[in-house]
Amino acid sequence: MRDTPRSQGSAGESRPGPPQLRPGRALAHTHGASGSGSPHRSDGRSPQTPRGARRSGPFGRPGTTPPVPGRPTFFLLLVLPAVLFGLTTWQVVADGPLLRLDARVSRALAEPDRAGELLSDLGGVAVAVPVLALAAAYAARRARSTGAAGWWRPAVAAGLLMALVPAIVVPVKELTDRPGTPLVPPATGYFPSGHTATAAVAYGTAALLLLPWLPRRRDRRTATAVAAALVLGTSYGLVRRGYHWPLDVLASWCLGAVLLTLYVLCTGRAAAVSRSSRRRSAGTPSSRNGPS
Repeated sequence: MRDTPRSQGSAGESRPGPPQLRPGRALAHTHGASGSGSPHRSDGRSPQTPRGARRSGPFGRPGTTPPVPGRPTFFLLLVLPAVLFGLTTWQVVADGPLLRLDARVSRALAEPDRAGELLSDLGGVAVAVPVLALAAAYAARRARSTGAAGWWRPAVAAGLLMALVPAIVVPVKELTDRPGTPLVPPATGYFPSGHTATAAVAYGTAALLLLPWLPRRRDRRTATAVAAALVLGTSYGLVRRGYHWPLDVLASWCLGAVLLTLYVLCTGRAAAVSRSSRRRSAGTPSSRNGPS
């Protein structure tokens, strides 16, 4: 309710007297006539939404900005995995003490069996990439049906992200030249795990493509859980079968986290730019174009 009395007539009307306030009530704007424009309360408390405490919107306009990932989230999903990937790579190149721990963990977990063989196949290109392609096609078709501009961008970005995996993994394999476990034929180039990186990027990006088109929270959680289970299953199968050291898998987790975070940042930025362009092309009137 407004405490300021509302004018009931024009300036030329005669009234029996000035409006009277009830006892215990105060004007909402006691300094309005002085031009300060600062709201006040009769009990001395600050207003619930003071103008000075509001966060400015884009371009300095009043309002609130939409929530964005904070620095801790950015650090955990991008910076920290990148640092861990660099540290594990350095340990492999320098034959550091972490490799001895890695060998002990491998001896405790490795036990070739049929289940490990099947799970490790989930990270193969023949399995993971078609799953990503189906998710990209579905998301692109849904986006196109809405008539949104740039409906193809998330699908194309997913394909480019998948192409980055071998472009990064192969040179690192050649740089580290790490030999395999005793359960595989003598060879080198096992760090990082290409199957794990393929699974992380393919299944993770597929889930990200599908999430906007799953209206129910339960469905979104299910899609995320399935993608995580496929990546973890692939990782366990590779270590269980002895195809990779645990450190190979850990490094690929870090690489996958970095690539997926970059995908989210790039596609989110592209979507924001597209929305801004649509608003400008629609000729949205500026808030400054008021009556003179």
